[in-house]
Amino acid sequence: MAAAALIALVLTLLAAASPPPAQAAGGSGRCAGETFSSNRAYASCSDLPRLGASVHWTYDRASGDLSVAFVASPAAPGGWVAWGLNPSGDGMPGAQALVAGPFGSAGAWAVRTYNISGYALGAPGPIAFPASGLAAELGTDGRARVYGTLSLGAYGGGVLNQVWQVGAAVSGGNPAPHAMGADNLAAKAKLDLLRDTSTAAGADSATRKRQIHGVLNAVSWGVLLPTGAIFARYLKTFRSADPAWFYLHVTCQLAGYGVGVSGWATGINLGRESVGVTYADHRNIGIAVFALGTLQVLALFLRPKKEHKYRAYWNAYHHSVGYAVIVLGIVNIFKGMGILGVEQRWRTAYIAAVCVLVIAAATLEAVTWGVVVRRRKAEGKPFGGGGANGHLPH
Repeated sequence: MAAAALIALVLTLLAAASPPPAQAAGGSGRCAGETFSSNRAYASCSDLPRLGASVHWTYDRASGDLSVAFVASPAAPGGWVAWGLNPSGDGMPGAQALVAGPFGSAGAWAVRTYNISGYALGAPGPIAFPASGLAAELGTDGRARVYGTLSLGAYGGGVLNQVWQVGAAVSGGNPAPHAMGADNLAAKAKLDLLRDTSTAAGADSATRKRQIHGVLNAVSWGVLLPTGAIFARYLKTFRSADPAWFYLHVTCQLAGYGVGVSGWATGINLGRESVGVTYADHRNIGIAVFALGTLQVLALFLRPKKEHKYRAYWNAYHHSVGYAVIVLGIVNIFKGMGILGVEQRWRTAYIAAVCVLVIAAATLEAVTWGVVVRRRKAEGKPFGGGGANGHLPH
């Protein structure tokens, strides 16, 4: 049963990290039927989840230029729309925005750029991504279309944070504050240029590498190692499972470490290929997990015999470092999901997998404590810190 559950969890994670079907040039949702003036056309598009907006783009990986069109309806006639990228977070502060509205003479639509430093729009000015070809128009259908080309440079090598917004009015030539409804506050998402742009095989290759990196690390640090720890902590309480528990534990941990090393290596390679794109927390935690995992493997060669006076110290080290690896590994898996922009359903699937492991551990904890207590009473031995042969206290 344990093996079947493990296989099911692994298959779930593999499905979660499998690349989605390739998006055809022009997209596959409502945005696919969009047309633009001056014969503008874009390789990809996405219907955004809030405010009825969509974004269309063509990304030139060689030059780092992103040609974009943003489509949305102002919150009211005479209102404004905005779209931007945020290189430092996933909200409004730090966004490099294109804001369009009736800013021109006689109410003509125009585009301004804003480098937003807080929760106030501030004054228009240059943004971090040099912008060209800016234009805007209000269609007869009441929707605004904003055009421009942003020079992303190295920032275009990964998953981008995009934000967008609509407002109801322009006051004194400036956009009035937008509403604070649920959709307005949640108008943010990921934009994966490498996955969604259908122009180059190199982009598909980079996406596949990131998917493989995620699968390997989720299966190793996120499933195999916790499963191996469960075998070691609980099965050894049952005398009939000795020494099977030890071989199951070692098999899971060595397999998990081997797969984890592969995942770590793919991450290092991705870092080298993504010059200027750094996910510091994810990288640093990954390095820590790999280093601690390597120490665990090396510690096997220094494992004292059961009777040795230093065995208790070795056990304390082995258990504490092992649990640290598991916790940090799971935390980093969720950070990686955020970076990849994994859909919520796959995030939920992994949460369910972790819950299965937690429930299994909690159930076995109760059962094995009962076994140890009954065994101690039957043997007439006190239950305390010296219960090494009960196996459960670590």
